[in-house]
Amino acid sequence: MTSLYVDRRGVTLKADGEALVFYENGERIGTVPLAPLSRVFLRGDVTLSSSLLGKLGERSIGVVVLSGRKAVPTMLLGRPHNDAARRVAQYRLSLDGDFCLRFSRAIVEAKLRTQAAFLAERRDSEPRSRYLLTLSLQRLATSIAAVDAQPAIASLRGLEGAGAAAYFEGFADLLPERLHFTGRNRRPPRDPANAMLSLGYTLLHAEAVLALYGAGLDPFVGFYHALDFARESLACDLVEPLRVEVDRHVLMLFRSEKLRPEDFTHSEAGCLLGKAGRARFYAEWEALAARLRKLLAENVSDVTNAIGQVAAVLAPCSPSRDDDADATTTAADDDEF
Repeated sequence: MTSLYVDRRGVTLKADGEALVFYENGERIGTVPLAPLSRVFLRGDVTLSSSLLGKLGERSIGVVVLSGRKAVPTMLLGRPHNDAARRVAQYRLSLDGDFCLRFSRAIVEAKLRTQAAFLAERRDSEPRSRYLLTLSLQRLATSIAAVDAQPAIASLRGLEGAGAAAYFEGFADLLPERLHFTGRNRRPPRDPANAMLSLGYTLLHAEAVLALYGAGLDPFVGFYHALDFARESLACDLVEPLRVEVDRHVLMLFRSEKLRPEDFTHSEAGCLLGKAGRARFYAEWEALAARLRKLLAENVSDVTNAIGQVAAVLAPCSPSRDDDADATTTAADDDEF
């Protein structure tokens, strides 16, 4: 399965049998078969027909609209998974402090370990950065060793933050100096590397939401990230250990000069990637996206199994025998009146 990225003004998309058809100025300019598609990403002034949206929904093909210069995602989803009991169990577990703490420890440790593994891999092939990477790895090792001792999610967040500071110090030394990357910043990103990290994390998050929705879970109800208005907290949970995959990809794009500083513009809205750069970015992204979907599917399966074990032992939301008797009596009494 693959993704389609549409980043072209004035294009209209319609359904024609089992194909997606592109029109520009009333003329048919191309077609793409629907069968291999799993995602459609839209950016810019693109028009879709309602019949096409219906076909995409029937086939569980997610539509992600990246709006505005900041590429804020809006997702159009197909029919959700039918097992509502899975979501009920998820809601109950989100209120279980012990489960949330165990889950959060696992998420934070997995994130710190993937960051450490990436820096260790680069240290072996980066003599110039070896000293700084070694220091970052030592700090990450200290954070990893302390995960199981954390008594609360709040202290885990502090540990995650300390690990992130150590990690990005090492990551900054790996990037070309002309990118002027000195650490993570966002809303808006102020340099090309941060702009690409933000875009990559946004696309990764969208994939997590689609994967959770398809598995019958509620992306908004997490276990590590607390409930927050308009935030898909469970998706935030699942992407944490996978962010390093985006970091690795961004490093490759700049080191290979597939993206260069001149591909970006700077304004009050932050550092933004131009259209030519976006075309190269999306062409390179799809190979990574296939790997991310596989990893997300594995993670979602693990979460689903954990929730399923709880769902299996939970009493169903149905009346007990006594309740049945009371209900029968009440109904009979009502009939008398």
